[in-house]
Amino acid sequence: MSETPDPFAGPENTHAAASAPAFGDTLVDTGARLLRGETGAEALTRRHLAAIDRSTNSGFVRTRREQALHDARARDARFAQGSATGLLHGIPFGRKDMYFRDDEVCECGSRILAGHRPKVTATVVRRLEAAGAIDLGALHMAEFAMSPTGVNAHLGDGRNPWASVPHVSGGSSSGSAIAVAQRLVAGALGSDTGGSIRGPAAICGVTGIKPTAHLVSTHGVMPLSPSLDCVGFLAPSARDCARLLSAVVGPDPLDAECIARDTQDYERDIAQPLHAGLRIAVPRFEIGPLLSAEVLALLHAAVTVLREAGATLIEVPVPDLGELGALASLICMAEAAAMHRPWLETRPQDYGTQVRRRIERGLLYSASQYVEALRLRAPLLQRFLEQALPGADALLLPVLPHAVPSIADSLSGTDAEVEARFGRFSYWTRGINYLGLPALALPIGFTANGLPNGMQLVGRPLDEATLLRIGHQYQQHTDWHLRVPGENRVITQDSFATAASVAFSGKRA
Repeated sequence: MSETPDPFAGPENTHAAASAPAFGDTLVDTGARLLRGETGAEALTRRHLAAIDRSTNSGFVRTRREQALHDARARDARFAQGSATGLLHGIPFGRKDMYFRDDEVCECGSRILAGHRPKVTATVVRRLEAAGAIDLGALHMAEFAMSPTGVNAHLGDGRNPWASVPHVSGGSSSGSAIAVAQRLVAGALGSDTGGSIRGPAAICGVTGIKPTAHLVSTHGVMPLSPSLDCVGFLAPSARDCARLLSAVVGPDPLDAECIARDTQDYERDIAQPLHAGLRIAVPRFEIGPLLSAEVLALLHAAVTVLREAGATLIEVPVPDLGELGALASLICMAEAAAMHRPWLETRPQDYGTQVRRRIERGLLYSASQYVEALRLRAPLLQRFLEQALPGADALLLPVLPHAVPSIADSLSGTDAEVEARFGRFSYWTRGINYLGLPALALPIGFTANGLPNGMQLVGRPLDEATLLRIGHQYQQHTDWHLRVPGENRVITQDSFATAASVAFSGKRA
């Protein structure tokens, strides 16, 4: 291990930023306008609902117009009376369609739960509303949260809002990323069991936070794999994610697995500049099947920004995430199969073919294999921290191995080829869930097909604050998180040279 100002070998990235970019507001910007009285909660909610109605690819499967407007009027009345406003006063949000609301339809992207009306409201939804946020409705997701690309045999596949030809949106929090990218919501609830927040965030050009396992209550949230599931957010910026996370973290008597013992203010130190004492581990990546040259170039540029912002970079070996990812898959499929077994026996025809095949595979694992996979988590976590984060505050990794593919390309070939492709697609994210570590996905530019790409910062257990601070400081020197897909506007390879002019001479646009 050695310290180095630039742990990447190879030529400088020569891509230039996209010409005439469209820029979008952050959640924090919107919140400031609300508190200054420049707009009201009801007026803002109406504008967002109107934009959702106009969109042909909003990410929403269901809106709650009347309830949202009622809640917005109540927020405005409190504001007019001078009553204390919450951290998220008037902020419009959406939720992946697996976050329950009492007696409201929640179908989890499936046919099996069509028309399902749960009798509970998710703790995180209640806490967001208690902080003043406005729930606009339910967002598209992969069936039972089981696709890294956003495939859904019942609803249609999630479509990337940056592309004219259908490209993947990422999954399973597909609608959350689609809606945030277009600023149809200021933030959205997602979930991450193997990369389902980080993947869509990188693919759609937004920011996503996957907290430490069990930090945030999962009460009232559809389980996929309780040992791996994480509640988190997608939003335009790291600071937005910090504010959303601050609103929901805390102990929950309704969730015995929730490890939070106190509330947290993740914005408190977020504006502190990076300094030489903050160390980021950067592997010496190599171009290959798990990392393309153009994604490596984007990572190279991002590292340059972090170095110039004041962080110390530490070279480390590339972590082997293959074993960790395989163990994560074993746990995920075994737990999913146990929960779905009654439906697999009585309603197999109501699953999408790919989803049923993946869940059924979980029935083949033995109890001893499952218990061994759980037992290995602690020693493998310790080994990972020693090797990949030796004396470091965060580890920089890709989110995706290559540029965002088209939907057609992602599904081409035999079933075995598609499964193998999906495995490679989530190679860099799945093992992090097995370890239970927090991770922050950040947009870092565009590949030659004109679509976004991202990196992830992986942190130590319960150190979300450091990740969010690094992410915020990175975003003070870049503007990738502010770019939005304009209506009928598609960035093409001809319109830019690539994505790493990135730093803008240390100046935020």
